[in-house]
Amino acid sequence: MKLYIKSLLPVAAIALSLGLTSCVGDLDVKPIDPSTNMTVNPQNLFNKCYANMAVAGNGGANGDSDIDGIDGGTSGFLRQLFNSQELTADEAISAWGDEGVQPLNKNQWNSEHPFLRGFYYRLFFGVTVCNHYLDVASNYDATMTAEVRFLRALYYYYLMDGWGNIGFRTTVGSDKPGQMSRADLYKWIESELLAAEQNMAAAKPEKDTEEGYGRADKAAAWLLLSRLYLNAEVYTGKAEWAKAKEYAKKVMDSSYKLHTGSTVNGWTAYQQLFMADNGSNGASEEAVLALLQDGEKTTSYGTSLFLMAGAFNDDMNDSQFISGNNTTGKWEGHRARPELVAKFFPQGNAPEVTTADMQQAAGDNRALFWGKDRTLKIAEPTKFKQGYSVTKFNNYRTDGAKTKNSLFPDADFFFMRAAEAYLTYGEADARLNGGTTTSEGTAAINKVRARAAASQLTSYSLIEILDEWSREFYFEGRRRTDLIRFDRFGGNNNYNWSWKSGVATGANFSKDMNLFPLPNTEINTNSNLKQNHGY
Repeated sequence: MKLYIKSLLPVAAIALSLGLTSCVGDLDVKPIDPSTNMTVNPQNLFNKCYANMAVAGNGGANGDSDIDGIDGGTSGFLRQLFNSQELTADEAISAWGDEGVQPLNKNQWNSEHPFLRGFYYRLFFGVTVCNHYLDVASNYDATMTAEVRFLRALYYYYLMDGWGNIGFRTTVGSDKPGQMSRADLYKWIESELLAAEQNMAAAKPEKDTEEGYGRADKAAAWLLLSRLYLNAEVYTGKAEWAKAKEYAKKVMDSSYKLHTGSTVNGWTAYQQLFMADNGSNGASEEAVLALLQDGEKTTSYGTSLFLMAGAFNDDMNDSQFISGNNTTGKWEGHRARPELVAKFFPQGNAPEVTTADMQQAAGDNRALFWGKDRTLKIAEPTKFKQGYSVTKFNNYRTDGAKTKNSLFPDADFFFMRAAEAYLTYGEADARLNGGTTTSEGTAAINKVRARAAASQLTSYSLIEILDEWSREFYFEGRRRTDLIRFDRFGGNNNYNWSWKSGVATGANFSKDMNLFPLPNTEINTNSNLKQNHGY
C-alpha cells in the first residue's frame, strides 16, 4: 500500500494541547498563504512543527494520522525512531508479529518495508510543515522562525542519517524534488543550524509549568551540531572531532546539567528522567528538548506509551520495589538482547531477579532490567519471556500521586539530554588523543557514571566509550548510528549480536545496509531519485 503525507494545516486542538502557545504573544498577524489565498494562524502552524514528533495526527490516539497507508498508532515519530535505531542493532528485540517487526529484528529489510517507509514519510511531513511555516510566516516572530529552521534541520538530519542521498526542498511545491548528496545535505544542515542558533532563545532549562518548556533553544542547536560533527566522518568522509568537542562543551557549560538529585521514594536520579513527573521533579534540568506528553491531551500509541507498555507484562511486580508501568497497557513486545545486558554484566553473570535487585547486582542504577522468570538467551525472538524485560520507562510519579490516565502516560520523553554532551565530549577527546581519553574526557564520562553510582575509571578506550553510550542511552533511539560510527554495524567487522542478519548467534551483513533503501513509492514516483547501492 502506498504511503503518502496527508494534511498539511494543523488542527488547533492538538497543537494547543502541547502547551506551547503561552510562550509567545497574541496572534495579531495573520499571514496569507499565496497558494490558497487564505489566512494562516502562525502559532498553530508553529506548534504543528513540534507536534509531528509527539502525536500521530490531529485526532488523538484513535484519530486520523498525518501519514496515510500505515496504522496511526504505528506511525508515531518516536516509535519508528526506536524501530529503526534499536530493533536493527544490539540492544532491543521485539516479540510482535506485525508486518515489518521481524525483518528489523533480523536485518532483513528492503525498499517495501512498511515501518521504514512510515518513518521516512513522517520525517518528510515534518519538513513539509516547517517549509509551509517558513513560506508564509517567516516574518511573524524571529525566535519562532529560528526554531522552525532548527526543527526542519533536525528532520533532515534523520533523513540524512537513515537514507543518505534524498530528495531535498525548502519550499512547499508539487514538483518532484531533486536528489541531494549526503555530503551536501550535511553542509546544508550545518549552515542552517549555525544560522538558526543566532535567533534561538538563550540556553535555559525549564520545568513544565514555565514558558519555554518543550521548545528548542540554543543548547538544542549546539547539541545537534555536536552530534552532526561526531558523525561527520560517516556522512562526509572527513572527521570533525574538534568541532564535536567544542559544541558539546557549549552545552556542558550552559545552565543545563546532569540531573544528579537524591533518590526519592526509591526512584534514583537516573530513573527520574523517565517518569510521569519528569517535567516537575527536577529532572528537566537535563532536558535540552522534551517531547511533551499528557495522559488526557496528547494521547498517542507511538510515543511514551509505546516504550512503556511495549516492554511489560502482568507478572512484573515486586512488593519491595515499585515496578510495572502504571498503565493498563501490557503489550509484551520489546525487551533487551543479551548483548545489552552484558554491558552491565560482562562476566555473563546477570541474575534472574527483579529490577531493584538487578541494579544492586550490577552496581549501576541504569541496569533497569527485569530478569525474574526470564531467560537471558533468546532462542526464539517471538517469545516475550526470552530476553530480559526493560523497566527504564514508567508512568509513576516520584511523589506517589495519581497520574491523569490509566493508559496514556504523562511522562515526557527527553528527546535530547545533556548527558549526550558529556559522552560526545569524552569520545571526541579520545578520538583526538589516539583512542584514549585525556583527563578532561575521562572526567566528563565519569560524571555520567557517577550519577548512576557506577565505578570511576582513570581513562576510557573507544570501545569502553561505545559501551558507555549503550549503558546511558539504550532504548532512546540512537544505537544504530553509534554502531555505524564505530564500524560495528554493516560490513565484515565480525561484531555480532543475537539474531543479527537472521542468525541466532549473529552474522555479518552488507555494509550497504548502513543506509536504508529509499521507499519504492518514492523511486516509482520521482525519476530524479536514484536508489541507494545494494537495494
